[in-house]
Amino acid sequence: MRKNRRRKTFENVEVVDAGAKGKSVGKAPDGRVIFLTNAVPGDVVDVMTTKKRKAYFEGVATKFHTLSDKRTEPVCQHFGTCGGCKWQHMGYEHQLYFKQKEVENNLKRIGNLELPGTTPILGSKEQYFYRNKMEFSFSDSRWLTPEEINSDIEIEDRNALGFHIPGMWDKILDIKKCHLQQDPSNAIRLETKQFANQNGLSFFNPRKQEGLLRTLMIRTSSTGEIMVLVQFFEEDTKKRELLLNHLDETFPEITALLYVINSKGNDTIYDQDVICFAGRDHIFEEMEGLQFKINAKSFYQTNSAQAYELYKVTREFAGLTGDELVYDLYTGTGTIAQFVSKNAKKVVGVESVPEAIEDAKANALHNNISNVDFYVGDMKNVFNDDFIAANGQPDVIITDPPRDGMHKQVVEQLLQVGPSKIVYVSCNSATQARDLALMKEMYAVTKVQPVDMFPQTHHVENVVLLEKRV
Repeated sequence: MRKNRRRKTFENVEVVDAGAKGKSVGKAPDGRVIFLTNAVPGDVVDVMTTKKRKAYFEGVATKFHTLSDKRTEPVCQHFGTCGGCKWQHMGYEHQLYFKQKEVENNLKRIGNLELPGTTPILGSKEQYFYRNKMEFSFSDSRWLTPEEINSDIEIEDRNALGFHIPGMWDKILDIKKCHLQQDPSNAIRLETKQFANQNGLSFFNPRKQEGLLRTLMIRTSSTGEIMVLVQFFEEDTKKRELLLNHLDETFPEITALLYVINSKGNDTIYDQDVICFAGRDHIFEEMEGLQFKINAKSFYQTNSAQAYELYKVTREFAGLTGDELVYDLYTGTGTIAQFVSKNAKKVVGVESVPEAIEDAKANALHNNISNVDFYVGDMKNVFNDDFIAANGQPDVIITDPPRDGMHKQVVEQLLQVGPSKIVYVSCNSATQARDLALMKEMYAVTKVQPVDMFPQTHHVENVVLLEKRV
């Protein structure tokens, strides 16, 4: 070990595991854990630490003595700078192994749960080009590579249309080709940037809060429909129409061409008016004959094919016979509720976002589903004794909360209601384990099914079936 100012260098560190947030895990000579951003389990490396904590270090591998047999060659030229696909240098079968291991470890260590034999994780058929929604940011001062910074050449073109550098809110990496969304996503993004450059449309500067072009969102669906939304910082009718007319003429396959004028401090569109420039103001997603209307603000699982697999697992775990009253908590736009409705007597969905419930009701009407009801409100306030009295005692509860998991009051109400089955869908097995620990005296975990929604990343969904103890 050598000291380098306040940093340390550890030599010949064996990388032994994959850890949280896509980092790999090595061990320092004193036994402390080192979290690494650029190594794969099985590598033997020299490490330069970047942060020191009481129980662990953070660092980067600076020299590779042995390369792991779990490695594979990244396909994307932006890998290592863009933070979107942190596991692209690891073979997919190994990604699945570590995702499954994380789920099982969290349930056992955090939840202290007794598990049945965990079903092998459901991998994604498509390991690239699987996302149906991408959001890109414009910048007039793009991220420069170390080579560009150290060169004597004056950099004239600083405009970028791409992704934020991890941890840097004002730095944008210009993306040449993204491997996450199918074409014409790349073509639309590249043409937008080129046309804007050629016609003097200014790119946004978040520090100065100036510039015309702010963000670009592209949504696609399994039905082949395409939504494009351009967010402008200010209204300039002539330049706005110039760009949107060009996109409309160049890409006639665009189903919904939309725009937003947003001059506030942040670029979220959920409190903004979305205006339809050409085509429809929505696209449709489809699953087993059900159609789901997706507008610019709608939430929909970003991997359509794997969402279908996730929902099939959820429906299977629920084991519905047609006589059950089902509650779907955190129902979003009601996709799960409608997906299981044909197997249930009635489904009641609850969600805190009013616009999502409006979409859910509209989709149910469009799909001619009459045995679903949807309610809006904060879950810990709505899901109470009066709600149960009004809607009936549920036989099965499906819950799909956000990453933070369920509020403790919601867990307490679940235990008070005491349905025979609870199907818990989670995008964060750590908070899922925490919640399950609160229910383990009344409920046994009888099935566990991880589902990989996001290849090349550390993220993993998990579905757990809880059955009431006798």
